[in-house]
Amino acid sequence: MSDRGITSYAAYIPRLRMARASIAAAHAWAMPGLKAAGKGERAFCSWDEDAITMSVDAVRACLRTARANPVTALSFASTTAPFADLQNASLIAAASGLSHDIGSLDAGGSLRCATSALIRALESSASGDTVVVAADKRHARPASAQEMQYGAGAVAVRTGAGEVIARYLGSASAISQFVDHFRSEGQKYDYAWEERWVRDEAYLKIVPGVVARLLQTSGINAADISYFCLPSTISGVAPAVARKLGIRADAVVDNLAARCGDTGAAHPLMMLGLALEAAKPGERILVVGFGAGCDALLFEATTAITSHQSGMSVSRTLARGLTDTSYTRMLSFSGEIELDWGMRAELDTKTSMTQFYRASDQIISFIGGKCGACDTVQFPRMAACVRCGSVAPLAPVPLADESARVATFTADWLAYYPAPPLHMGLVQFDNGARTLMEMVEVVPETFEVGLQLRMVFRIKDRDSLRHHHRYFWKATPAG
Repeated sequence: MSDRGITSYAAYIPRLRMARASIAAAHAWAMPGLKAAGKGERAFCSWDEDAITMSVDAVRACLRTARANPVTALSFASTTAPFADLQNASLIAAASGLSHDIGSLDAGGSLRCATSALIRALESSASGDTVVVAADKRHARPASAQEMQYGAGAVAVRTGAGEVIARYLGSASAISQFVDHFRSEGQKYDYAWEERWVRDEAYLKIVPGVVARLLQTSGINAADISYFCLPSTISGVAPAVARKLGIRADAVVDNLAARCGDTGAAHPLMMLGLALEAAKPGERILVVGFGAGCDALLFEATTAITSHQSGMSVSRTLARGLTDTSYTRMLSFSGEIELDWGMRAELDTKTSMTQFYRASDQIISFIGGKCGACDTVQFPRMAACVRCGSVAPLAPVPLADESARVATFTADWLAYYPAPPLHMGLVQFDNGARTLMEMVEVVPETFEVGLQLRMVFRIKDRDSLRHHHRYFWKATPAG
């Protein structure tokens, strides 16, 4: 039996949730049939969130669990990675505070890229830990079934040897030329095939064969599975597959369709996270990834799971949701409509790659400096101390996880901002640093001086001419 497994996990789902009834109501004039799918809500990204920013939030939360083993690799799995030829994983690792001396990998190509990356990490012989993070921000054509089904989110899973919360029992995989959906290079939207065909020919034929092979090689009966994670929002698929395999009906894990929607490549790990929250020592968890084939992974919860607390559990990030009813806001944030923002929006936001490289530890890792002469912590790091004027090199001080509060703030309705008003203000860190920052996810009724904040990695601006995103840190209410 393998001594490798999962040591910690954490999830991130955007706070913004769109009521599906609002989507259906917006299209009622042309697509009245959408009303039948108008139950629950789906998560959607703010204008400054994408697969990278969601991944950073999940990885940082995953790493909060203390562990002696170093992280030696990070794999990023996504079908909506922001960059096609610029490694996303290395940016996520740097923003998450990981060492520069680690391996990194981008995985994609199908919705099972996360389970494939997880198998690779679990079967690695490396002595250190590996973090596998999966995230997707999928686009859907307005009034399509996908617009109702898709969500957004990220999950990070840390794997290693020694004291694990879920022991890895094995996996099985198969490739298949079955196409349930696809998206060609340069296209924004998926093209999906008919759901009944996908259910009957793929999920009910391909998945059972792979799972049965895994159970046979592991010497475990289907009836002994306590949690069955099959990421499909097609109605009735998971229970039907469970029946065919002999898995108990009560073992089927909630597919989260009503609470956040299909989070794409992240969804198998999202359901795994939900199972880990409830699992007791000795219980078995079966996870399936589907897309151009199938992956099946089997875990057994250990005694360590009883005392484990996730840095951000799936249930907790789900509970943070803020329901929105403005359908056009969701369209604007996802780029489905382009508003006329006026002349103030006519900006050239070209990134100076030279300066970005020289200051990357400040921009990406949010590293401030501490004066050796007067102990003043400051951001950004200047050539001389802002208090005593000392020109001695400042000692690096990470700020991303430092406690902070609102010192001052203002709401600007005149400056161009994709989600007006633009909230800016001074952030006072408990270690003494004070800096001007953008503030996001502000609820005006509760936002006030002294409110506790946490730092989040977000898109600072988008260069529409060269198609480059510039990232930086922002402040948001803690909790």
